[in-house]
Amino acid sequence: MGTAEDAEALVRRFCSAFADHDAEGLRPFFTDDVIYHNIPIEPVVGLDATIELIASFTAMFEGAEFEILNLAVRDHVVLTERVDTFAMGDAKVTLPVMGTFETRDGKISAWRDYFDMAQFTAQISAEG
Repeated sequence: MGTAEDAEALVRRFCSAFADHDAEGLRPFFTDDVIYHNIPIEPVVGLDATIELIASFTAMFEGAEFEILNLAVRDHVVLTERVDTFAMGDAKVTLPVMGTFETRDGKISAWRDYFDMAQFTAQISAEG
């Protein structure tokens, strides 16, 4: 199953890799049956559906960065308090996020992000 340290290292690598702006490049981080849930919207199940959703989301931006402010780990579950920043030309959209990652066999088996969709859409509207 791996250690708590393994789970933490996996999530830290994943958050760093998100900056590459390559949804397909994130595929190796997930199990085939991954559940990805941005809490304000419906969850998706499965690797292909997860990559498709990430690709549709990242297509809205030129770049993204996940800054981890705090991280807690217990066994195979990693909690992150983050500030996610998305680049749109010269503008930046920042969003406070709480993320939960469940890991299994060295991969992410569930990813849930909790954020305020109204705050996100207001920033997108203001920058758009």
